[in-house]
Amino acid sequence: MRLYYHPNSSSARRVMLAATHLNVDLELLEIDLLSPEDRRRLVEINPNSKIPVLEDGGFVLWESCAIMQYLADRTPAQTLYPQNVRDRADVNRWLFWTVQHFSPAVSSFTWEHVWKKMAIGADADPAELARATRLLEPFAAVLEAHLARREWMVGHEVTLADYAIAASLMYVERAHVPLAPYPNINAWRARVQALDAWQRTEAPWPY
Repeated sequence: MRLYYHPNSSSARRVMLAATHLNVDLELLEIDLLSPEDRRRLVEINPNSKIPVLEDGGFVLWESCAIMQYLADRTPAQTLYPQNVRDRADVNRWLFWTVQHFSPAVSSFTWEHVWKKMAIGADADPAELARATRLLEPFAAVLEAHLARREWMVGHEVTLADYAIAASLMYVERAHVPLAPYPNINAWRARVQALDAWQRTEAPWPY
């Protein structure tokens, strides 16, 4: 199987976390999103022009959470994506929640503090940061309450839900994401970051 990705992409990090945990062997093809030629290659396999993209024979799959689910379903006796229908639905709930609500709020901080200067040469916009804070707060509160009496997002061990949400937070410090008021989120983040899959998918900061 072949994965088109970039090591500094949080969406690609989701897939890399799952693949590493599951011991899935992937051929990695790095896409430079600032390169017109790489963008041209990318749109040929994903009309959305986004990473990651998985190729498995003649099957092409995009969307990070769908790729995570596919890799888990191909792996016998795995526990990242539970077989129990209610536990699996619970994992799906959090996958959809993070891509629809939580990750977009976090990504506003990442854009303003991490990528904006590099991409368009502009500094962070205080008005945009204030808007991002308002966007983040209700969803961070949901996550904080959910983690109040549990170690992992679903059940008693790490699942795709943990990796999907944690990948969104890979730039918390660099992006100045305001998570200080949320001790349960920060304790959970520390647990995820202690996992072998997290440590093995850390990418050096290249810029």
